[in-house]
Amino acid sequence: MRFLLLCSLFFVGLTACGDDVPPVPKPRSYPRVDYPPRAYAPLGASYCPFTFERPASAEVVRETSFFDEAPADSCWFNLDLAPALNGKIHFSYYPVTSYAQWEELRDEAFQLVGVHNQRASDIEEIVVHRADADVHGVAFDIAGPAASPFQFFLTDTTRHFLRGALYFETQVNPDSLAPVTAYVKEDIFRIIETLEWK
Repeated sequence: MRFLLLCSLFFVGLTACGDDVPPVPKPRSYPRVDYPPRAYAPLGASYCPFTFERPASAEVVRETSFFDEAPADSCWFNLDLAPALNGKIHFSYYPVTSYAQWEELRDEAFQLVGVHNQRASDIEEIVVHRADADVHGVAFDIAGPAASPFQFFLTDTTRHFLRGALYFETQVNPDSLAPVTAYVKEDIFRIIETLEWK
């Protein structure tokens, strides 16, 4: 009798604890990112025929080789972003000598963005037209698991052509990178808005 009473109490206690909802694992969390304070400084690259305001926390690193060869121009560099952001913006500059060359550079910029079509879920084209500074171009906001979430080119269509591409030094995961990408995009738009040809 005592055994039966204990079994009954145990059974009642066991059934009283559940609410018929199966356990759900917690979602994966992402590491916290400490964003650098927003501050800007002049580019300060005397080897480039333009200037713009760059994030003060980014370091300008001049490119000395491109696939074991010299870059096409001395004005190829990276903006190495703050360590917490773990990324860089690559810049490649080309002096324009003819309309045919300008068209070739423009078409190549679109082709390089088109490479991401296989993995991108959407590519938004943002037209840049700053007539007062003679700066024109297109920015490409690339959604999805693409290697570069943001690219752009800027030109005056006669003498200058500048291309930029954002890359992160990590595995592509759009969900975890979304806040960092949004933060860096604001800095890129500041670059686009302040670029001036020398």
